[in-house]
Amino acid sequence: MDTYRFPLLDKPTEHGFMPTMTAYVLERNEDGPRPMVIVIPGGGYEMVAENWEGERIAMAYLNAGFNAAVVDYCVAPHRHPLPLMNAAAAVRICREHAGEWQVDENKIAVCGFSAGGHLAASISNLWDCEDYFTKEEIESRIYRPDASILCYPVITSGEKAHKGSFLNLLGAENEGSPLWKAMSMETRVHEGTPPAFLWHTFEDDCVPVENSLLYASALKAQEIPFELHIFPKGHHGLSLTTQSLPRNRSVFSRDYGWMGLSIDWLSEVFGL
Repeated sequence: MDTYRFPLLDKPTEHGFMPTMTAYVLERNEDGPRPMVIVIPGGGYEMVAENWEGERIAMAYLNAGFNAAVVDYCVAPHRHPLPLMNAAAAVRICREHAGEWQVDENKIAVCGFSAGGHLAASISNLWDCEDYFTKEEIESRIYRPDASILCYPVITSGEKAHKGSFLNLLGAENEGSPLWKAMSMETRVHEGTPPAFLWHTFEDDCVPVENSLLYASALKAQEIPFELHIFPKGHHGLSLTTQSLPRNRSVFSRDYGWMGLSIDWLSEVFGL
């Protein structure tokens, strides 16, 4: 395995931060190009939970034979659209290096957790938005993920919002402002949105399960395929749903196994 680290901006931000993407690339093989999964950890747009929802997730997809990457993106005090631009740059870099890394440029997925799920949904829905990208970029589809995996995602800015994420992302925006509403991802699903795999827990009292339900309903309204799993137990931020030590033991009486389910789903969507 080779590891590469890329800056996602031309220069550090006014706060001295340089967002990065770390790519993990398996050795070339005779079977041809691999899919790639770009992992976007959560953290409420306040921090990036890389240790919990970053590299360990990438390693699980690598173990399944996919290449993977982890994005360390801009969070507060940075504001929208910087995180979106970071996610877009990560997708673009993976496509630009597809030949070198033996990646299938038409099989690139984003996998986001919590607020990272909101960011994954944002690039999935806004990749063709003229407010952020040029006509040439949109026509090339260079920023469009081919699939999304959304893990207990922040989606809505409405009644069931995780308001802290939106405050960190948008600053002191009024909840009734056009931008606040525009970043509610269930309202941005359209025919160009990629298929999605979603999972959440019924007991999540931080990001309510309605976030995933609203996104699934929006996908259905556009006849975009999705797979949705609602597990009965568990708090927010479960990552692989395993214990810290040993990490192969479920925190529940049964293995929820969302990782395996997502790998099977990706394999089906990508025709592997």
